[in-house]
Amino acid sequence: MIRKFTTVYPGHIDLPDRGQDATPANERRYSNDLLASVFAKSEAIAQLMDRTGWDTLWLAEHHFQVEGYEVMPNLLMAAVHLCHLTKTLKIGCGFNIAPMWHPLRLAEDFACADIMTKGRTVFGVGRGYHSREVETFGAPILDQEANRELFEEQVEIIFKAFNEERFSHHGKHYTLPPEVPYRGYTLKDLTLVPRPIHRPVETWQPVVSASPRGLDFMIRHGIKGAVGGGAATMQQGPITAYRDAAARAGMDLKLGENLMIGIFFHLADSRAKALQAVIPLYEEHAKMFAPLGFLPGVTPAQIAAIGRRGGWAEAGVPTVEHYMKMGAWFAGTPEELVAYLKELEARYPGMEHVNLSTPITTPQAMMLDQFQWVSEAVMPHFRGR
Repeated sequence: MIRKFTTVYPGHIDLPDRGQDATPANERRYSNDLLASVFAKSEAIAQLMDRTGWDTLWLAEHHFQVEGYEVMPNLLMAAVHLCHLTKTLKIGCGFNIAPMWHPLRLAEDFACADIMTKGRTVFGVGRGYHSREVETFGAPILDQEANRELFEEQVEIIFKAFNEERFSHHGKHYTLPPEVPYRGYTLKDLTLVPRPIHRPVETWQPVVSASPRGLDFMIRHGIKGAVGGGAATMQQGPITAYRDAAARAGMDLKLGENLMIGIFFHLADSRAKALQAVIPLYEEHAKMFAPLGFLPGVTPAQIAAIGRRGGWAEAGVPTVEHYMKMGAWFAGTPEELVAYLKELEARYPGMEHVNLSTPITTPQAMMLDQFQWVSEAVMPHFRGR
């Protein structure tokens, strides 16, 4: 049953224009003051969600995005700050991109956040997808096999550091600690200082390709999965695959258990009004994510068209209605959203988390209005049962 309502704020500024006829993504560039405005925006979002009973606000780690789409580079610093401005809201790291970190620095920083926020920071790890970010930090992303190999070793180290009072690691990329002299003895093991107080550490990872190797790795480490919202279409495939991976490990999970299903949404008094409002937001989303491979089903020619002003229909670019039929997007009334979520409950009986996210580039005032509306007209149908 759905019990926990969450959202993702990827860290976008209030863009001056949106949609296929607006500024192409690669032509956007904004001042440092405007880029820095995302921190005040995150405060307003977190405080409203805290007042209105949301469970978790997920933030996204990204770097060097002068285009204004995702401009929050340090989630753990943001989590500590936002938890000090709120009372019960959790702040989720969606996600810390492990290949851009030394694993022990990431483990240390999370442990500090866990302590300072009294357990309200939720850990999340990902492999990354922006070549500008990952490769600039000296890690592979164009070589996907090398990226996964590095990521898996890093996560192994992070969980050793979290869970073992004394640990060592000898792998392809890391030897920890190096056997060097220190104050009269030779290092043989390390202790993370501090370690997280709230253990085992609740950890999430996006489910994109739903490969057996990736899912088996998640299950082995007790990592929960985030599905949908554009990174993976709302299909039963990854949800069933996660349950199958658990079964291979001897676990009996209900369909949807330990998964968070993501939906981009927009509410209005009628479906027609909601659709009219969401179209430019969807089109801006497409401009950002289609070239990165996160708009399922588009062709190279359609991606090229998305990079230009207008003419999308002539190029056959899928409309938002197409993705609404697939379940990754929703536009309609609160009553229709309640009915849709009830259908998801019936289809995925183990599902507790739903991630209702306003599309990337949704202005702050609109985001706050949408979250308030969900809390008043949608959440009561799923709480107190």
